[in-house]
Amino acid sequence: MRIENCSFCGMPIYPGHGIMFVRNDCKIFRFCTSKCRKNFGMKRNPMKLKWTKTFRKAHKKELTVDSTMDFEQKRHVPVKYNRELVQNTLKVMKRVSEIKANREKDHVKKRMEKARVQEAKDAAKALQHNIDWIEDVEVKQAAKADMDQVKARQAEMKARKRERAKQKRAKARSAAEADA
Repeated sequence: MRIENCSFCGMPIYPGHGIMFVRNDCKIFRFCTSKCRKNFGMKRNPMKLKWTKTFRKAHKKELTVDSTMDFEQKRHVPVKYNRELVQNTLKVMKRVSEIKANREKDHVKKRMEKARVQEAKDAAKALQHNIDWIEDVEVKQAAKADMDQVKARQAEMKARKRERAKQKRAKARSAAEADA
């Protein structure tokens, strides 16, 4: 039993499922659903459709380059059955899936970092505009302290950004001087 991937969206196709299409030049295409087959027939580009795996990988929504992906490649070399080899393979497969899940989690966390920063900025801005509405003195002081922390974080991030830009310009200048 072999689990194929859809030629259009990249999703796995399990045995007994999907549609196989053979073109006149004997190229075989497998589709998981009629939706994929019809979009392929209409010559749509899967990279432009947000629901396909190719779009998600091209737009950095999913991990694209990772050493755990190498384990999923097809190997067309027949191997003699060996009980110990099968046991070791199953152990490795479990461990690889754990590693892959952890890396996915880290990838998502990195992607969501920008959203958290933007959310904090928006909250600080709303607090700054509406701080006069707060009547309780202690709560008002705590809000001002929070606002100062957010401003300090923003200033620190801007300084880091400027420093990176300076380093980038210096590196580009030194490369240009080395070429000249």
